[in-house]
Amino acid sequence: MIGKLDEALRFQQTALRLRAERQQTLASNIANADTPNYKARDIDFNSALKQALGAGAPSKTPLVKTSAAHLGGAAGMTASGAPLLYRTTAQGNVDGNTVDMDVERNQFTDNALRYEASVTFINGQIKKLLTAIQGQ
Repeated sequence: MIGKLDEALRFQQTALRLRAERQQTLASNIANADTPNYKARDIDFNSALKQALGAGAPSKTPLVKTSAAHLGGAAGMTASGAPLLYRTTAQGNVDGNTVDMDVERNQFTDNALRYEASVTFINGQIKKLLTAIQGQ
């Protein structure tokens, strides 16, 4: 029974986790808008979701450790294994920074709205399950 409930909500759970990671990446871009030579990053949400749901095999590249105290991880990856891509820019800045604030704000807002839609959808699913369980 628990396995079926978990499977019913797995897609939205995975999508929410990826949306949260993308939101952190976009916020980092906005925070570094004035940092010289900072390169804007983003996640290809569709391919990351397919990969997280098992449609594609993750391609993790291990970091080289020079000390036993270093933490492990994959270079250029989010916590869930989604690859961080560099955003292509229409026009570069003199200082080498590739953050376009208009693009970043639009992507940030779009991602936030989609996150809220996913939360609303999950709430609806849970209410339906509770109604079925309570028999009302």
